[in-house]
Amino acid sequence: MGVHMDETDRTLEQLLAGLTAVRDGNLDTRLPEDVGGLPGKIAVVYNGMVAQLSLVTTEVTRVAEEVGRQGLLGGQARVPPVGGVWRELTAGVNSMADNLTSQVRNISQVATAVARGDLTQKIRVDARGEILELMETINTMVERLSSFAEEVTRVAREVGTEGKLGGQATVHGVSGTWKDLTDNVNSMADNLTNQVRNIAQVTTAVARGDLTRKIDVDARGEILALKTTINTMVDQLGSFAAEVTRVAREVGSEGRLGGQAEVADVSGTWRRLTENVNELAGNLTRQVRAIAEVTSAVARGDLTRTVAVEAPGEVGELKDNINAMVESLRATTRANEEKDWLKTSLARVSGGIQGRRSLPTVAELVMREVPPLVRAQYGCFFLAQEGTDGPELVAIASYGLPDDPADGVRRVRVGQSLVGQAAADGRTLVVEDLPAGYARIASGTGAADPSTLIVLPIVVEGQVLGALELAAVSPFAPLHRDFLEQFTELLGANVGALVANARTDELLGRSQQLTAELSARSQELQARQRELQDSNAELKEKAALLADRNRDIERKNLQIEQARQELEERARQLAQASLYKSEFLANMSHELRTPLNSLLILAQLLAQNGEGNLTDKQVDYATVIHSAGSDLLQLINDILDLSKVEAGRMDVHREPVSIQRVLDYADATFRPVADERNLEFSVSAAPRAGAGLVTDESRLRQVLRNLLANALKFTEEGSVSLRVEPAAGAEVPAELGGAGPVLAFRVADTGIGIPTDRLESVFGAFQQGHSGTARAYGGTGLGLSISREVARLLGGTITVESRVGEGSRFTLYLPERAGRAEKPGSGAARTDGAARTAPADSGSRPQDLADRTVLVVDDDSRNVYALTETLKSAGLQVLTADNGTDGIRLLADHPEVDLVIMDLMMAGLDGYAATRAIRGMAGHAHVPVVVVTAKAMPDDRSEAMAAGASDYLTKPVDPDLLLTTVRTWLGTAGS
Repeated sequence: MGVHMDETDRTLEQLLAGLTAVRDGNLDTRLPEDVGGLPGKIAVVYNGMVAQLSLVTTEVTRVAEEVGRQGLLGGQARVPPVGGVWRELTAGVNSMADNLTSQVRNISQVATAVARGDLTQKIRVDARGEILELMETINTMVERLSSFAEEVTRVAREVGTEGKLGGQATVHGVSGTWKDLTDNVNSMADNLTNQVRNIAQVTTAVARGDLTRKIDVDARGEILALKTTINTMVDQLGSFAAEVTRVAREVGSEGRLGGQAEVADVSGTWRRLTENVNELAGNLTRQVRAIAEVTSAVARGDLTRTVAVEAPGEVGELKDNINAMVESLRATTRANEEKDWLKTSLARVSGGIQGRRSLPTVAELVMREVPPLVRAQYGCFFLAQEGTDGPELVAIASYGLPDDPADGVRRVRVGQSLVGQAAADGRTLVVEDLPAGYARIASGTGAADPSTLIVLPIVVEGQVLGALELAAVSPFAPLHRDFLEQFTELLGANVGALVANARTDELLGRSQQLTAELSARSQELQARQRELQDSNAELKEKAALLADRNRDIERKNLQIEQARQELEERARQLAQASLYKSEFLANMSHELRTPLNSLLILAQLLAQNGEGNLTDKQVDYATVIHSAGSDLLQLINDILDLSKVEAGRMDVHREPVSIQRVLDYADATFRPVADERNLEFSVSAAPRAGAGLVTDESRLRQVLRNLLANALKFTEEGSVSLRVEPAAGAEVPAELGGAGPVLAFRVADTGIGIPTDRLESVFGAFQQGHSGTARAYGGTGLGLSISREVARLLGGTITVESRVGEGSRFTLYLPERAGRAEKPGSGAARTDGAARTAPADSGSRPQDLADRTVLVVDDDSRNVYALTETLKSAGLQVLTADNGTDGIRLLADHPEVDLVIMDLMMAGLDGYAATRAIRGMAGHAHVPVVVVTAKAMPDDRSEAMAAGASDYLTKPVDPDLLLTTVRTWLGTAGS
C-alpha cells in the first residue's frame, strides 16, 4: 500500500511539473508512459495533449511569423484533425489570418493604384474597429486626392492645352499640405494668367498697330527675360514705325524727297528692314529728281540732258520713254535747225543776188557771203567764156586767194584740171586729205595747207555757165554740202538769166549798129522808112520791157512758191512736234493712270474699313495714300489741261450760268477745308450780279477752284472770301475795253502775301517762293497757269494785288456775254465725249445685284483685283479675263453675263476690237459694255463710243461712280 502511494505521488508530481511547464510555456516536458495503470494512462493523455498543444502553438507561431514579421499574407495553420477548443483555436487563428490578408491586400491594392496614379479604386473589404477607421481614412484620402488631381489636371489642361487662362483649382475639405499645394497651384495659375494676358494684350496691340502698350506685370526668371525682350521689341518697332511713317509722309504726302529713316540700336531684321526702307526712299528720290531735272531741262528747251539714274520695272520704262522722247525731240530740233539754217542762208544769199545785173558784182557778192557760211578759207568764182582755143573758165572773183595780182587772171579750159573736169562732167568733185603743198591758205600771221577741196559746176539745162571752187582746213559738213548743192542750182538760174540779159543787150547793140550802118548807106530808104524804124524801135523797147516784166513776175512767183512751201513745211513740222507731244502726254497719262486706278480703289476700300479689322492709324495710312494718289491724279489732269490750252484744243461751251449755283458749289467744296484749318470762309454776291452771265460753267468752276485752293493753301490764320460783283468802269483791264458789262470774281485771303517783283511769275507753272516759303507751303503747281489761260479762253483775264504778310486778292474779270450761248440740243460736242445712250429700262424699279454677273476684261492684274473687290462688295458675281479673245470666249460660255467692263489697251485683241466683236455676237449684242481705261485724251471717248461702247470711265475710277454706272445700265437703283 505504501509502495503504491509512493508511485502515485511520484506520478502526480511529474504531472504537476509537466502542467507547471505548460503553464510557463514550456511544451517540451513529457511524462513516462512505461508505467502501468492509471499513471500510465495519465501520462499518455498528458503527452498527447502537450503534443497537440505544441503542434497548434507551432502552427500559430508560424502563421504569426509569416504575417507579422515576413509579411507573407495568406498563410494557414495546418493541424491534424482536432476537436473542441483546439479546433476553435485553429479556426479562429486561420479566420484572423484570412481577414488580415484580405484587408491588407485590399489596402495594398488601393495604395499601389494611388502610387500608379489610379485614383478610382477604394478599399471595399469588410472591416471593423481600427481597420475600419483606417479603411475610411484611406478612402477619404483617395477621394480628396482624386478631387485635387482632377482640379489640378483641369487647371493644367485649360492653361496648358486649351489656352483658357484664369482657371482656379477648387478642392473642398482639404487642409495642411493639400491646402498649401492647392493654394500654390492656384497662385501659379494666377501669375501665369496675369503674365500671359499682359503679354497677349501687348502683342495684340502691336498686331493692331498700337505701339504704346508695354508689359507691366511682375515677373521673374525667364518670364522676366521674355517681358524685357518684348518691351524692347515694342520700343524698337515703335521707333521704326515712326521713322518709316515720317519718311512715307515726307515722300508720299509732302513731296519732300531725300528723307531717311533713322532707327538707333537695332539689328537683324529691323536693321535690314530700316536699310531697305532707306534704300527705297533713296532710289525713289534719285529717280524722281533725275526725271524732274530732265523734264525741267526739256521745258526750258535744253535737250542735252537724259535720265541716267538706274531704275527697274515701270520706273525704268518711264525713264526709257522719257529718254526716247528727249532723243526724238533732239533729233527733230536739230533737223529743224539745220533746215531753217539752210533755207535762211539760201534766202539771204539769193535775196542779195536778186536785182543785180552785173556778173562781176554777183560773183563778188557770192565770194563774200558763201565761203564764211560753209567755213571755207579759200574760194574762187569761175565764169565760162569763149576763148581762142574753145570754151574756158575765167576767175572773176575770189575769197582768200593768195595769188599776186600781177600774175594775171586764172584761166582754165573746160576739161583741164579739176575745175575744168567738174565743168565738163557737170558733177561736183570733192577731194579730201589734200597732200601738203597742194594749196596755201594764208593770213597776216601765217599760212596752212587745206585738207578738203570741193568744185561745184554751174550748169543750166546742160550748158556750163561757170564753177565754184572752195577749200577748207577741215572737211565740209553734210549740211554745208547740201547748202552748196542747192545754192549752185539757184546760182545757175541767176547766172543764166544774167548771161541771157547780157547776150540780149549785146545782140541789141549789134542790131542797132547794123541799122545805123544800113541807115548811112541807104539814106533815102531810111528817110522813107523812118516811121517804120521808129515803130520797130518802140516795139523792140516794149518787147524788152515786157520780157523784163515777165522775168520779174516769174522770179516773184518763184519766191512766193518757195515761201509757201517753207510755210507748209514749218506747219508740218509744228504739227508733227505737237503730235509727238500729244502722244507722249497720252502715253504718260495711260502709264500713270493704270497703277493709280488700283491704288486709289484699294486705298479707298481700306480707308472705309468695311470689315472693321483695321486700326485708326492704319485707316489714316490708307487715307494718306488715297489723298496722295488723288493729288497725283489732279497733277496729271492739270498737265493735260495745260497741253490742251497750248495746242488750242480746249473747247469752250457757253451757256447761261447761275451765279448762285456756282457760289453754292464753291461753299460746299471749300468750307470743310476752311473749317479744318480754323479759317473764316465766306462766299457772297452783289444783288443781281451776273444775272445775264453767259459762259462755260465748268471752266468757270475750274478757275475759281484753283484760286480758292491756292488761297487756302497759303493762309494759316484769318479768312478767305469769294465775292462776285459788277466791275467798275475804271478798274476793267484795258484788254476788256468794249466788252460790255464785266463781272469781278474776287478771291481774297489774309495769307503770307506775294512780293511785288513776283506778282507775274506766280502764274508760271510750278513756281516756288523763297526757300522758307517753299519748304512750308510748296509751290503753286499748274493751277494759276491754267487759270490764266482758261480765263483768256473765256474772254476774261486775271489780276493780282498783294502785300507780303497781309494777304492777296486775285480778281477774275469776265464779260457777262463774251460769246453766244449754245442752244440746248444743238449737238455741240464737249471735250468729255459723246453723251451716253441711256438703257431702255433705266427707269425700272430697283433690283437686287446679288444675282447679276459682270465680266471684267483687263490685262492688268492689279486693276482686275481692285475692280473685282469693288464689284463683289456690292454683291455682284464677277468673271475675269486678261485679254479680248478670252473675254469673248467667256461671254459666249456664260449667257448669264449682264454687263461687260472693258479695258482698251490690251495685248492681242484690244478693247476696241473686242467691243466690236461683242456687238456682232448673236444674243450678246445688247449687253452693256462700260469702258474703264487710262486713255484720257480728247478723242479717246468718241473713238470708244464709235466702237460700240455703252459708257466711258477714265482711270483712276471712283468706286462709287463705277457702281452707280453699273446700276444705271443694269436698271438697278440704290446707294
